[in-house]
Amino acid sequence: MSGVRWHNDSPLPTRTWTCSYCGKATGNDKGFSDKEMGRCIYICPSCSCPTYFEGNKQVPGAPYGNSVENLPQEIGPLYEDARNCMRVYAFTSAVLTCRKILMHVAVEKGAPKDKNFAFYVDSLVNGTILPTNFKSWVDKIRQRSNEANHEIIVMSLDDAKNILNFTEMLLKLLYEYPALMS
Repeated sequence: MSGVRWHNDSPLPTRTWTCSYCGKATGNDKGFSDKEMGRCIYICPSCSCPTYFEGNKQVPGAPYGNSVENLPQEIGPLYEDARNCMRVYAFTSAVLTCRKILMHVAVEKGAPKDKNFAFYVDSLVNGTILPTNFKSWVDKIRQRSNEANHEIIVMSLDDAKNILNFTEMLLKLLYEYPALMS
């Protein structure tokens, strides 16, 4: 990066963010800046790791959403993959991973393997896995992920946030909350 002139300008404009290293909601007014280019590196006061900002873009970004407890071994890593896609602005990948999560949930809850996506969606909403009033949530994930999978379109930040929010709530409903009751 030729021409970059980082300066230890303390204080910088105060900024708050979620640190991608320690996961804490944090803020600071200390770090380094390249005033000419409008870029800054802030140092997390909790773990001392650097986070780069250019406008509102944060690198590395923080995982989106919340962790979900008690996920099965095959579903937990997929959900974390979807959350981590948001860290690198891979919105279409996040939506497609949520699609895959629906398939894994259906199989984990008893649907046979080697079926198509429509079969898995139907097994979630037409059986005893989810209440019928959750069909609209699953249908929203199905519709947007089908568009991401079968059309030449790119998912937006809002698309990915919405799908991840629905997926998180479904996973909490199916795995985290029942475990709290036992």
